[in-house]
Amino acid sequence: MKLKYPFKPKFFEVFEKGKYTKDMLRSDLIAGFIVGIIALPLAIAFGISSGVTPQQGLITAIVAGFLMSFFGGSHFLIGGPTGAFIVIVYGIVSQYGPDGLIVATLMAGIILVLMGIFKLGNVIKFIPYPIVVGFTSGIAVVIFSTQIKDFLGLQIESVPSGFIPQWICYFQHLSTINWMEAVLALACLLIIIFWPRVTRKIPGSLIAILFGIAVTIASNYVDSIQFATIGSKFPELAGGMSLPKPQMPNLNWNDITSLVSPAFTIAILCAIESLLAAMVADGVTGKKHDSNTELIGQGIANIVTPMFGGIPATGAIARTMASINNGGKSPVTGMVHAIVLLLIFLFLMPYAVYIPLACLAAILVMVAYNMSEWRTFKYLLKGDKADVGVLLLTFFLTVIFDLTVAIEVGVLLAIILFVKRVSETSQINVLNEDHVAATENDEIAQLSDTEHLSIPNNVEVYEIDGPFFFGLASKLDELDNRGGKRNIDVRIIRMRKVPFMDTTGMNNLRNLWKRSEKEGIRIILSGVNPKVLASLEKIGLANEIGKEYIFPHIIPALAKATELADKARK
Repeated sequence: MKLKYPFKPKFFEVFEKGKYTKDMLRSDLIAGFIVGIIALPLAIAFGISSGVTPQQGLITAIVAGFLMSFFGGSHFLIGGPTGAFIVIVYGIVSQYGPDGLIVATLMAGIILVLMGIFKLGNVIKFIPYPIVVGFTSGIAVVIFSTQIKDFLGLQIESVPSGFIPQWICYFQHLSTINWMEAVLALACLLIIIFWPRVTRKIPGSLIAILFGIAVTIASNYVDSIQFATIGSKFPELAGGMSLPKPQMPNLNWNDITSLVSPAFTIAILCAIESLLAAMVADGVTGKKHDSNTELIGQGIANIVTPMFGGIPATGAIARTMASINNGGKSPVTGMVHAIVLLLIFLFLMPYAVYIPLACLAAILVMVAYNMSEWRTFKYLLKGDKADVGVLLLTFFLTVIFDLTVAIEVGVLLAIILFVKRVSETSQINVLNEDHVAATENDEIAQLSDTEHLSIPNNVEVYEIDGPFFFGLASKLDELDNRGGKRNIDVRIIRMRKVPFMDTTGMNNLRNLWKRSEKEGIRIILSGVNPKVLASLEKIGLANEIGKEYIFPHIIPALAKATELADKARK
């Protein structure tokens, strides 16, 4: 038998049996170069907005971008820092410092690897869409809020981290608007919006940065005009950069345990965003990604990247689509994009000091707009009330409180919604003679002359319709405890529509069997499929009930019940 392993990187699959051609390499080189240029301003902007340095944003795009393509489970996914992590990274850095961020990211990487090993890739896809849209839109609002200071050039020494305190602070300092900064930010924003009408080959964000640099350099010749730039905030960049050596942080056990929750948030967010991006790429290209391999690849990247000072990374939908639209054919595109960024990091970083913060704010405002999914949000508001409630709760938790809280509550809501909806589709009914009739073709096909199945007066039939799990199990007790029960000697539990039973369901069945035994009522099981029977045998319940009272079909079960009922009446 051939063993199935959860880790099968697409990079190695591409090079099997000579599948990779020179034409594919040419396409990957071109697409990788273009994606690298697109990723440059985003990596710098995400780094600064996350509360770290621009070089840390670039290091993340370089190291994580390369590793995700090398070890990932998608042909096209491009990895790196994304806007979704700005909020959580900023919060961790503020509370635990840079070392805390390194540990949280490492822990998240380990969680992701374990998720892939235990084949949880497909489970992540089942998180309800309203939850995903809720916290994605919430993150967009928070990102937009964090950029107001630099977009308007407000003179604020320290901006509060909370959404509401931020806006209180902004209104208090509204009189300090720097109109030159605001005009520059607006101009850059307009360039980003309208540049695609000129060409989509060169990203509008890059043109906005070049425009911003030109304005900043020109302003040096005008004494009355000064713009806040990356250089004024990070003067050390002027001397150039080299890749840092790997290092581990020094933290005590208490700090590590307190970072479990943020690490879990990073891991879940990374998994959701990456797998969604991979699914989008599959839909466009017709290829199929491996979810579990992708999670392991994401985990490896997030274990290694923080050792070089990087921040959490994930698959990026916009950069992935840019790769596909520019001819990317394989994971080589992502690796080339990382190499392009590495060359820029090593040789062009001194020129980054001229990039105005207002320009980066404009880029992130556009990122926030694209993330907001406001059309989808508006559409979902017309849906089911439960989904609308989940959407709004996740959104407001993300905006007003914390992304960690929103993720945790969102996952809990996903579980509750799943249980609720499965419970609504599953039922337990007490059947009379009219219900147990010749409708069950699979069970009475051999009895063509039988048109009706008779239930004796002292026999009761329960039919379980749907999975018998913890969300449904209590209904069995409710039916058994109902008032006005007739005197019965045999109770048949009809399980033809039960695909599986969990431990709670089996425990409730055992409790019913025990109560019935005390009351002198014999339990018979009908329509038990092999999978459910194996579960009953495994925990010993089949032996307790008696295998001679477990039948695959209702007809022999009723025959046995009639026999037992007649004996009980004699």
